[in-house]
Amino acid sequence: MNNIWILAQTETNEAPSHIISKPITSEGETKMTVPSDSNAAATKRETPKSLFPPWLLLALMVVMIFILFRGPRKKQQELKKMVQSLEKNDRVRTIGGIIGTVVDINGDIITLKVDESNNTKIHVVSSAIGKNLSKEK
Repeated sequence: MNNIWILAQTETNEAPSHIISKPITSEGETKMTVPSDSNAAATKRETPKSLFPPWLLLALMVVMIFILFRGPRKKQQELKKMVQSLEKNDRVRTIGGIIGTVVDINGDIITLKVDESNNTKIHVVSSAIGKNLSKEK
């Protein structure tokens, strides 16, 4: 939208005391600015409206934070539930890739039998269990 400015000066022989300026818009609306002093700049300017109101940007940030933190928290809760449901003789895979059978659960320590022929056992913490292979069939 282009504005056309009309400048008008009072018709007297004296020095101009004020200048009246008003833009004429394409819709025919006029806006008038009258400075109190001829040397003073216009005191009030209209600021352009932003594309997004501040409350909308805040709402988008809250939604993004919710989406970013919900996924990992949900996986962590599922893993915790899976570890709590472990029983003896369940086949599990650790996060390091070791596959074994649960022999004993003592609090946070889980004993896995990893070799049947030598009866080799290892102790791992419950957070090291990555997948329950017995329940996933």
